[in-house]
Amino acid sequence: MAAASTPTDTGRSAESEAIVVDAKDDGFVDISASESDEQELLASEMNRQSFSPVPAIFTSPPPIKESHRSHTLTQQNATMHECLPLLAGYSDTLELNRHGVPRLRREAHIKYLHKQLGKLPAPYLIADASRPWFLFWSLNGLALLGEDVSMYRQQLIDTARAMQNPNGGFGGGHGQVSHLATTFALILSIAIVGGEELYEVIDRKAMWKWLCSLKQPDGGVQMAYGGEVDVRGAYCTTVIAGLLNMPLELSPDSPAYTPDGKTTLFTGLADYVRRCQTFEGGLGGKPDTEAHGAYTFCALGCLAILDAPHRIIPKYLDVPRLISWLSSRQYAPEGGFSGRTNKLVDGCYSHWVGGCWPLVDAALNGASELDENVGDDEGELPANSLRPGDPHEEKWFSREGLIRYILCCAQDQSKRGGLRDKPSRPSDAYHSCYVLSGLTSAQHDWDMSYVGEDDTILAEPRWRVRPRTGADQVFDEEDRVATIHPAYTIPEQKAYAMKAYFAAKKGF
Repeated sequence: MAAASTPTDTGRSAESEAIVVDAKDDGFVDISASESDEQELLASEMNRQSFSPVPAIFTSPPPIKESHRSHTLTQQNATMHECLPLLAGYSDTLELNRHGVPRLRREAHIKYLHKQLGKLPAPYLIADASRPWFLFWSLNGLALLGEDVSMYRQQLIDTARAMQNPNGGFGGGHGQVSHLATTFALILSIAIVGGEELYEVIDRKAMWKWLCSLKQPDGGVQMAYGGEVDVRGAYCTTVIAGLLNMPLELSPDSPAYTPDGKTTLFTGLADYVRRCQTFEGGLGGKPDTEAHGAYTFCALGCLAILDAPHRIIPKYLDVPRLISWLSSRQYAPEGGFSGRTNKLVDGCYSHWVGGCWPLVDAALNGASELDENVGDDEGELPANSLRPGDPHEEKWFSREGLIRYILCCAQDQSKRGGLRDKPSRPSDAYHSCYVLSGLTSAQHDWDMSYVGEDDTILAEPRWRVRPRTGADQVFDEEDRVATIHPAYTIPEQKAYAMKAYFAAKKGF
């Protein structure tokens, strides 16, 4: 995650806002206008008069203030005050819609993400082992922005072949050890670009043997041979196995293999996830660790692939406590999410926390029995399912708040483009991907088609998505982004295309 900002490291320019944030001696900050900024303030105020008043919850500090002084509160106060002017619409340079929200800088973000797929400058050398992640973040971000990424197919074929190891899986680069995280990122990148020639780069038999070698007797999965066991391993394994239609039986040399053959690749995964839930309600990376937004998403994503969410999530998790913790991650006035208790808002948690809500909704609402046109716009919905524009009963979080944070605070408004952690931080591919993923979660509703009790573990239900409209739509339609599969986190049609391709293959 990006480092937290310091009280005086606001990183803003006069072009982005006309409000000056001054630090007091005690490290806390106040909003004040300097004399030299009077003209800019006047222009900003005139601009603000052109849109509806922004709700006070997004323009004012919380009414209850802590008297205690600590480093945590100092950082929180600084973050809040760097967001307030942007949320209030104090700018004479940004084009704001009728809700006082900036437009999505689609073309600037597209240009930025294409550049991330090219030659990178020397400082990126420290991220050499994360090259598959740069591919995924950039390709998925571009797909969310509506870009056709098929132009990268041949380059991805060449890159993936160089990163694949004979014993299965993909490393961060040529000659590097296979790792579940980099394998996950590369498999998703292949799915996003798509195409038979690209699919066939994957050595599924070697992949299966490698995954079996990582499976542990306690139900968990190592991230690499001899590496750590955590909930990321559970999630990455279910995603890879689901997309590639992998056999579930274990190879005899797997650490988790049992002579009776009853132990499979997924045996004990759900129970391992259950043990990761904390007293707060969120989930940690492993049992007895702190609840964290990204690990919580991995846990829910894993369960949603193993079985229908309404069956498996309430069975293994304390859902009321989970909802309480997830809801507590959203802050006011910022509107964004934090990843842990007493931490700052960060744009990436727009997905890691915001992306949990479609899965939680599915756990609570169950599956809808649709007709045979599942996934078609013309398919008729039953009376108890959501229709476009219907009010959604959940009020677990403020979609308006999240959208305001993303469009007001998480966009890099400079020529650079891209999306970011918070206003004082630069944009990067990681945040660009996950901020956009969070934006689509706030802009759309998902529900599931009917799933029978006899469905196999890899025959997950189809998700049906529709644009969300209503009072919390504080963005214009041209600023709506594409949608993703709630569990696989890539465009739905790309996930289904890869699953269908490998489901049709006989053997390896």
